[in-house]
Amino acid sequence: MAVAVIMEFSGATLGQYDQVIEKMGLTPGGPGPAGALGHWVAATDDGIVVTDLWQTRELYDAFAKDQIGPFTAEVGLSAPAVKYLDAHNYFTPGADA
Repeated sequence: MAVAVIMEFSGATLGQYDQVIEKMGLTPGGPGPAGALGHWVAATDDGIVVTDLWQTRELYDAFAKDQIGPFTAEVGLSAPAVKYLDAHNYFTPGADA
């Protein structure tokens, strides 16, 4: 079952987020890592929020252990508050207009 993962990084900046994405070898607007179905990030009043959709919680947990945790620590971010939700439905990318 697909799982939505909401990560709230208090005190984080979009610049730090960009550094993490670069360390992961990902490109904004490009393909995500294996197992990821969707991703977006936004600034909040006190940091950033990252929302992911993954094929399974296990795939997310492995990616978080191997990449999210180490790379966020490298750029000075504290561990986020994380919420997991079972996704009832999701859409794939739409057709070009």
